[in-house]
Amino acid sequence: MRGERYVVKLTPEGRARLERLVRGGSHKAREVTRARILLKADAGWGASQIGLALETSLGTVCRTKRRYVQGGIDLALTEAPRSGRPPKLDQRGEAHLIAVACSQAPEGHDHWTLRLLAQRTVELGLVASFSHEGIRQRLKKTPLSRGRRRSGAFPR
Repeated sequence: MRGERYVVKLTPEGRARLERLVRGGSHKAREVTRARILLKADAGWGASQIGLALETSLGTVCRTKRRYVQGGIDLALTEAPRSGRPPKLDQRGEAHLIAVACSQAPEGHDHWTLRLLAQRTVELGLVASFSHEGIRQRLKKTPLSRGRRRSGAFPR
């Protein structure tokens, strides 16, 4: 522990909270790993020892310890939201897409295909361009496709 930049000193309540998190329940794997990092750091383990024992990178160990020292347990366990690319369709656009998908298929077609729906979203001016894969992902997120069949909402 000599030369450690961020020293973790847990309170008894904090230690109990982390031990509960590690022992049971359904928590994200990253949260459990971070909790284990904090517990081992409080027990006097060095960063490289923790990384080897938990099979995680030295960067993860140091980052978790730093975040604990700077902001406490909550900051150390959670991760900041990631920026990512903004979605092409907003909620209104998705609602319009679903309405089109539920409507009558165009002349000469039995049903809507993903490519036809992508073409129609561009024609309607909802987006400048959209792929059939993007349409599939949007329709997959709708409530009707989220396991309703398995939950008994629809008869078999």
